This record gives sequence, structure tokens and C-alpha cells, in this order.
Amino acid sequence: MRSLFRRIKPPDDRTGDPDHILVRHAGEDYRVRVKRRAGARRITLRVSGATGEAILTLPERTPLARARQFADAHGGWLATRLERVPERVPLLPGALVPLRGELHRIVHLAGQRSPAAAGRDGDGAAIISVGGEAAHVPRRLRDFLVREAERDLRAAVERHTNTLGRKASAVTIRDTTSRWGSCSAAGRLNFSWRLILAPPFVLDYLAAHEVAHLKEMNHSVRFWRLTKALCPRTDEAEAWLKRHGTALHRYG
Repeated sequence: MRSLFRRIKPPDDRTGDPDHILVRHAGEDYRVRVKRRAGARRITLRVSGATGEAILTLPERTPLARARQFADAHGGWLATRLERVPERVPLLPGALVPLRGELHRIVHLAGQRSPAAAGRDGDGAAIISVGGEAAHVPRRLRDFLVREAERDLRAAVERHTNTLGRKASAVTIRDTTSRWGSCSAAGRLNFSWRLILAPPFVLDYLAAHEVAHLKEMNHSVRFWRLTKALCPRTDEAEAWLKRHGTALHRYG
């Protein structure tokens, strides 16, 4: 009989949360992804500079209706931030894509099966030529950029680890959006392939930064002293990434 007097819990407002909501401002609807996070202490609204996605994060027990009100109240801010997101550049013939900091025009070699390669056209302009079917140009170009990134990053890592006297257990290339590189406690180094789009000294700095973590797994004064010893252009590279890093995510 005791069970008859148990307190009935009110329905959980989290059940059936939509994956996104629409925020309307000045006659325009903006899509916002809804994300609950156990560790969140308050409602936040942000726009990813890397992907251009708007994300509404709320604590587990916060009613969705309150989060909607919060997002609606910040509609003007949201519209402004989304307008600042760089326009995406698809990897298609005719597009200009940076390679090692220099803009290259994508050229499709129709009817040829030659591999993607960087070079110069008859006028001396930088190009990346891509053979194969037109529909496969974006994938083949991306694969080329990833291979180039891996080659440059492995060479830079080897140079810096030889100087440091420490070895990385692995070097992995990914398409990360939150960080350019990372170093695990096991010595595995991970990098974004998009570093191949930046000037070489920026890629070299990121390699030195993560290699330095093999000895100093922190961001102490000792770590920065070591990083700058490996890469004297550390401050210049940090400034470049602060100004231009977000734009690297607009390609592809």
C-alpha cells in the first residue's frame, strides 16, 4: 500500500528536446543547435568560428522554455555573429585555396587520371591541378591537402624531437575544430590538416608546440621557453593564428 502514497515526479521537460530551435530576428530565422551538458552551470549561446554553427548549451535541469527565451533575447547578437562567419569556399574548380600560405587556383584536368599536384600555369600563377571525374575533385583535392599536411608535419616533428631528444609515439592528422594540435600523456601528437593552408612558419610552430609537451605537459614558463627555443617565430605564429586561424576552416 505504501507505493500508493509515493510522490509522483513531474514530467521531465528534457524529454524530447529538439536537436535545434529557430531564433527569429529582423524577419530572419536562425537555426540553433540545442545541447544539454551535465557540467553546465548556466545557459550559453555561442557561434563556432570554425563551423559557423550556433549552439545553445543548457544545464541538465534547465527547462527548455527558459533556454528558448534566452536565445530569443539574444537574437540581435546571434545575427551579428553569424554575419561575421567567413563565407565557405568549396573545393571546386576555379576556387582559390591557400597552400602553405599562398593562394592556388583549383584546375580540373578533365579526361585525365593524373594525381593532384601543385604547380604553376603558363602565366606563372600558382595552381593545384586535379584529374579524374569532376564529381571527385573535392575529395581528391582534400586527400592531397591531407597528404601534404602529413608530410610537412612529420618532417617538422622529426626535426624538433631530434633537437629535444624525445620521441613521439605517433603522429596523427585529423580535421579538428577546437584545437590545432594536441599531445597525449602517451606521447601521441595530433594535428589539424588545415595547418597546410597556413604559412610554413605557422605549421612549424604548432609542431614545436606539441613536441615541447613531450617534456613539459603544461603551459608553464618552462614550456614556453622550450617552445620558443625550438621555434623562434612562436610569437609571430601565435599572432597569425589569432588573426587568420578561423578563416582556415572556411575551405572545404
